[in-house]
Amino acid sequence: MKKLWGGRFEKDTSKLMEDFHSSISFDKKLYHYDIMGSIAHAEMLAKCNIIDLKDSEEIIEALREIEDDIENGQVEFSVSQEDIHMNIESLLIDKIGDTGKKLHTARSRNDQVALDVRLYTRDAVLELKELLKDWLKALIKLAENNLDTIMPGYTHLQRAQPISLAHTVMAHAEMAKRDIQRLDAWMNIYNVMPLGSGALAGTTFPIDRNYTCQKLGFDSACMNSIDGVSDRDYIIDILANASIGMMHLSRFCEELILWSSQEFDFIEIDDEFATGSSMMPQKKNPDAAELVRGKTGRVYGDLMSILTTMKGLPLSYNKDMQEDKEVLFDGIETWEKCLRIMTPMITSMKIKKYNMLEAAKGGYTNATDLADYLVKKGISFRDAHKITGEIVFYCISKNISLDQLNIFEYQEFSQKIEVDVYDFIDVKTCVSNRKSIGGPAIEQVKNNIRNLKSFLK
Repeated sequence: MKKLWGGRFEKDTSKLMEDFHSSISFDKKLYHYDIMGSIAHAEMLAKCNIIDLKDSEEIIEALREIEDDIENGQVEFSVSQEDIHMNIESLLIDKIGDTGKKLHTARSRNDQVALDVRLYTRDAVLELKELLKDWLKALIKLAENNLDTIMPGYTHLQRAQPISLAHTVMAHAEMAKRDIQRLDAWMNIYNVMPLGSGALAGTTFPIDRNYTCQKLGFDSACMNSIDGVSDRDYIIDILANASIGMMHLSRFCEELILWSSQEFDFIEIDDEFATGSSMMPQKKNPDAAELVRGKTGRVYGDLMSILTTMKGLPLSYNKDMQEDKEVLFDGIETWEKCLRIMTPMITSMKIKKYNMLEAAKGGYTNATDLADYLVKKGISFRDAHKITGEIVFYCISKNISLDQLNIFEYQEFSQKIEVDVYDFIDVKTCVSNRKSIGGPAIEQVKNNIRNLKSFLK
């Protein structure tokens, strides 16, 4: 089949080259955006008297028919036409003849593909933002239901201080908030239209880029035609956002995996999001969480791939940029898929509140509060820290907890210690006393929840 660009060539492209060169196997998913951009372009060409209004209307009607045919499974794309752009243009010419050949006036595949991919990414950003809002709402709901669920907080994966499950969950909610804010920033920076950049140097035709911007919902047209066709920052940025977002999900999944183990036994993941073993009948594996954790590396790979592709490219367009689409599609779709499974997984899991509370009572998580108690009795913090360390060492040697030490044993370490120490080091008191902004006290967590609910409005 003769190429639409083949006038300068004597030989046909080899079959090997066609297969190597073609991107239709993956960029066919851009068909809606290609037709959307082509319709706006045809309208602009007519408005500027570059083509006749009648021709524009015929082109637009045919493009809409082609889109219907694609959606109804009546189109078989051709590898010989290389990509979605040439496939649709070829279908258009087959449908309406020479009139269809006018569509590509004042346009190059370079600015056409840049437009299509940007439109796709913009829609993906909007969809991801809604999924992140759903995820954030689920986190807030989980926190609201566990304001008084006491658990140990960890540093170095060692029990550190008592906190609430709500406080832990709201840490992940803050991450989700930042993920949303990064998508908002993406939209503010990249909702810019490349169409009209031509191959790299614009066009001699009197086009109206502002009109096309308005039709396609862009904030502005790119101000440099070279940058218009060679910029892939918007792909790098969304994949960077996806990598950070997946890292956030992966960290939560790691906690869910630990918490669901018999060693922690804090939660039970619902059967719908777990699997068994083909050999060991007792097993219940947190596979959904593990897969999210595993897919995070895949998205990192997508980001590194496009960064590596772009790092040595001279201006303006180079065929290397064809490699941008598969990693973009994969990164976005993977993040979307993971967000879709995370929300029902955490809303359906069982919280074992008693086990969390008992764990918080172990590991001397209230030791810092004992030191604070001594400071409130007039002892310097460094001395209080030393005394508390000695008390903890004594309790370890006796295999008892701080609240099991009797008052006479306490007073052997400091006469400042009185019977009110037991109330002060109760794990529930330890949590409720931490009222500083951002702390785990219930009123502070509720304030955090209120702020994030306001953010979602």
